[in-house]
Amino acid sequence: MLKATLRSFLAHKGRLVLSALAIILSVAFVAGSLIFSDTVTRTFDRLFASTSADVTVGPKEDLKEAVPSGRTATVPASLRERVAKVEGVADAHVDASVDNITVVDGDNEPVGSTTGAPTVATNWYPTDRSPVELTLGHAPRGAGQAMLDADTADRKDVGLGDTLTVFARPGSFKVKIVGIATFTTTNPGAALVFLDTPTAQRKLLGAPDAATSISVTAAQGVDDGTLKRRVAAEVGAGYELETADEQAESAAASLGGFLDVIKYVMLGFAGVAVLVGIFLIVNTFSMLIAQRTRELGLLRALGADRGQVRRSVLFEALLLGLIGSTLGLAAGIGLALGLIELMGALGMNLKSTEMVLKWVTPVAAYVVGVGVTFVAAYLPARRAAQVSPMAALADAEIAGVGRPLKRRAVAGSVVAVAGAAALVACAVADEASSAASFLGLGIVLTLVATVIAGPLLVRPVIRVLGGAFPAVFGPVGRMSQRNALRNPRRTGATAAALMVGLALVGGLSVASASMTESFDRQIDATLGADFVVQNAGFMPFSPEITEKIEDTGGVGLVVRQRFSPIELALPDGEKAESTAAGYDPRLDDVADITYAEGSSRAALAAGHIGMDKDFAHEHGVRVGDALAATFPGGRETKLTVGALTDQDAPEGFGVEGGLFLGLATVEKYVPDGQDSAVYVNAASGTDAETLRERLEKTLDPYPQVQVRDQADYKELIRQQIAVMLYLVYALLGLAIVIAVLGVVNTLALSVVERTREIGLLRAIGLGRRQLRRMIRLESVVIAVFGALLGLALGLVWGVAVQQVLALQGMKELAFPWTTIIAVVIGSVVVGLAAALLPALRASRMNVLAAIAHE
Repeated sequence: MLKATLRSFLAHKGRLVLSALAIILSVAFVAGSLIFSDTVTRTFDRLFASTSADVTVGPKEDLKEAVPSGRTATVPASLRERVAKVEGVADAHVDASVDNITVVDGDNEPVGSTTGAPTVATNWYPTDRSPVELTLGHAPRGAGQAMLDADTADRKDVGLGDTLTVFARPGSFKVKIVGIATFTTTNPGAALVFLDTPTAQRKLLGAPDAATSISVTAAQGVDDGTLKRRVAAEVGAGYELETADEQAESAAASLGGFLDVIKYVMLGFAGVAVLVGIFLIVNTFSMLIAQRTRELGLLRALGADRGQVRRSVLFEALLLGLIGSTLGLAAGIGLALGLIELMGALGMNLKSTEMVLKWVTPVAAYVVGVGVTFVAAYLPARRAAQVSPMAALADAEIAGVGRPLKRRAVAGSVVAVAGAAALVACAVADEASSAASFLGLGIVLTLVATVIAGPLLVRPVIRVLGGAFPAVFGPVGRMSQRNALRNPRRTGATAAALMVGLALVGGLSVASASMTESFDRQIDATLGADFVVQNAGFMPFSPEITEKIEDTGGVGLVVRQRFSPIELALPDGEKAESTAAGYDPRLDDVADITYAEGSSRAALAAGHIGMDKDFAHEHGVRVGDALAATFPGGRETKLTVGALTDQDAPEGFGVEGGLFLGLATVEKYVPDGQDSAVYVNAASGTDAETLRERLEKTLDPYPQVQVRDQADYKELIRQQIAVMLYLVYALLGLAIVIAVLGVVNTLALSVVERTREIGLLRAIGLGRRQLRRMIRLESVVIAVFGALLGLALGLVWGVAVQQVLALQGMKELAFPWTTIIAVVIGSVVVGLAAALLPALRASRMNVLAAIAHE
């Protein structure tokens, strides 16, 4: 049996190649994502471990910033003298560093990286742990000098003597590049600008006695933990102390979010490839077994029992899985190398020679590849074991043809009812968390139901889709329609591969279109300002920019917006840590706000706060309640609830609880914040277009901010949503590639299966062109069938997703008809492309050899 199995596998190796491709793609994405993330993690672990100070003394921050406030937490620079006197301290120096700062070159172009890594301005204090070393020029001396890292200098063509402009909170200033520093470790992609320490303190932090932290080096023989305890005893409470290991761990944790995005996106691709590949493998083995009915019958007649036949087929699947997994692992290594090179091109200089291949990666690769193939081949293997020895004595019926679909009808109906019930529960749920749970369950069940019941839909749907074929294409059209109807199970399984990808696209396209429409309505309903000035990345900007806006001719009203972390002690005993938005008093002149109770005047008054009514009701808050509030730095006060909003927008003002208060209150307790947005109305007698021209001229030296009206704001939201769509379309592309392999496989095996029939058709006058057309039409009708199933399922999912979004304030339902029509047309193209090779092979058959084929 082993020899027979190996001989059979080698005899059908060409037919199994396409199935192996599905395995290779699945395993490649799994292996590639793990290798890449492990490589980046280890690289940065080494960077953090080699550059972190033995002990760092920084400001104690209990509140996390969900929305950037623009403030830079500091400690007194004089703390360095106290720390330097602690027993066991070899050296201590002041750090004055600001992340996510804007620096532009002489062409007014930002020098920052395109990878999303920050631009950092910091003081120059070289130690044996510095990530860079001076390689050209000299260190900065005085207010007008700076150093730049070599990678940024090369990328932006900046040299010695060139001038950069730095936009810091205290104000913008120009520096001349007098030195170039080269990274001695991995460059994470950040752009580094170095100033001397006094300049950094004054120009970046706004105070000559301020520091962002104190870095401490331990004397020889003193461990970090001991030094930390000694320094803590000296400086007392109110400071955050971290050892080198703790710094590395916290830095790695913040990097982990970035890596998780990449990893989960790639694993998402792997999941789609696995799911679609299962249909392809099931179909391939089902058809191979159908074609080998006589061969399997002969084995049974010669004494092989059912178990041996079943194990023979599963062994073939195991071989296919092993080969596919091995090639997929190799492809995954190549994919990881490609990602490393891509990140290098974008500014993150990873070394391919330091690529990490942990034991988990090959194990995961073989578990996915072999496991998926084995599971997918199990049902066809059971079917093979049921082949009767009598099948060797006569032409047996193709497996699956003519067998009743009653079991599928019952199982599909039960699962479909359960899935529909879950989606209905999602639609009527009044909490987002429970609605999302029902949504996930409903999507899984309806997908399973569609896969199970797909063959039941083949005959009625394809009769409609191919109804015009006989009239348009004559006998060739009639035969292509009947070929698609010949084996509903096979047609359903082939179409299911395409259906999965298109269902995802349909659902997420409806969700994104609904989000876009909802945001458009919200912007129309709430934004009353002529213009909004914001940072491109929604990062805060210097008050200097706000002052320039106020001084622009034709500006009538300016309303500033700032954010600050805040913690509220609520009547129900909970403490809510969130973000509050601060506004100038005339908020009603630039925004339309609906109130359940109170008004903007009451909410923005000194010592008052407003919030979303649902949040208030959930925690038992009423207008007039005095709530204990804590701001960054441990500043505490009492805030009186002045108003409750009833906005359609999610979370009121876009932050948890919809918290907002007067800007004067924010400035009192968070004096070093920056503006996140400025709302501008034109003065009387100045038209909007004229004001826009003046504002853009005023802000031309500040490339980090843009002037937007309602239309621009809507386009910005659309661009952000489009990022999600690009991922969806990438998933669609992958699903289509595998689905095309599935259709090609099905048609190729079908051509082999119908070799004698094709020979007879050619003998009675069917031309080569007519034969190719017949196969193309069959392929197109299968592809369109899969597309319609996928779109129908996706639209149902999309409506359910919109119900979840409605609980978050996005209540508009929209259908992307352009995308839907494009998908249907694209499915026709997919069908034509998939039929090219099988049709060509069929048309080249020798007529007499085909007739004699058994």
